[in-house]
Amino acid sequence: MNNWKALALNVLKGQQLTNDEALRILHCPDNELLEILQAAYTIRSHYYGNKVKLNMIINTKSGLCPENCGYCAQSSISSAPIQKYRMMDKETILQGAEQAYHLNAGTYCIVASGRGPSDKEVEIVTSAVEEIKEKYGLKVCACLGLLNPTQAKRLKESGVDRYNHNINTSENHHESITTSHTYEDRVNTVELVKNAGISPCSGVIIGMKETKQDVIDMARSLKVLDADSIPVNFLHAIDGTPLQGVNELNPRYCLKVLCLMRFINPSKEIRISGGREVNLRSLQPLGLYPANSIFVGDYLTTAGQETTADHKMLEDLGFEIEFAKEESTA
Repeated sequence: MNNWKALALNVLKGQQLTNDEALRILHCPDNELLEILQAAYTIRSHYYGNKVKLNMIINTKSGLCPENCGYCAQSSISSAPIQKYRMMDKETILQGAEQAYHLNAGTYCIVASGRGPSDKEVEIVTSAVEEIKEKYGLKVCACLGLLNPTQAKRLKESGVDRYNHNINTSENHHESITTSHTYEDRVNTVELVKNAGISPCSGVIIGMKETKQDVIDMARSLKVLDADSIPVNFLHAIDGTPLQGVNELNPRYCLKVLCLMRFINPSKEIRISGGREVNLRSLQPLGLYPANSIFVGDYLTTAGQETTADHKMLEDLGFEIEFAKEESTA
């Protein structure tokens, strides 16, 4: 038997997991799953209590992406039948913010496909953000791809609180997933937004034929990057992408990955993100013992759970929604 509680207390004292300890978490026997979840909750509750952050995403530009990411229905090599459209106008982005506000989502995530935004696209986003901050007081996270310093500065000035750019996988596994940009490109983008004074958000996709050591390396890389928010996506393989048909995950392993992320990044926001519904299935509520944040509504090209079901799940668990809104005139 492993003493998971003792390991959690050591983490709270500032000790780092050894590689053997990290592997033990991912190889945790299923009959010890509740114990390791309770241990992860010991760390989570120390920093976040019983509160859960809600995030809502809007896909402001779909498809038309020149990148060759193997998991993505929007990439140039995907034949998935998705909606494709150019950048939304400001009014449509504002309508999404109003929806996020009424869903009690503290963070509104503005996402656009592509390698990186044009200056015109940045201007549409920043103009919308200025009005969102004034009208709804939501925290805003932007996810627009690779940036230059001028664009990052403009996003910061407009009120963007957070910028998402996922590492997605380990440095070792990166070229198995995409070759149209490097792992260093992703890391450099996170460092760029940090230098601009924007809170960094960076996460992973689990279930893309990576090893357990790759998963540990991802968690450690995010610790080195000092990402404030870590979205953990679980692959929802889409027909028409190179990873179609890949189905490596089960709900118990997904929970162990979330526990690992909490043990290695104890004070950070751990968000259960894409693929939550299809991979955690009936065990979704248990994910909130290590994690403290979820998306509500739909994802980029796949449907999420009914938002009423998410709110009911939180109520049934006895968790509280953490309202991140500032003073609002709405």
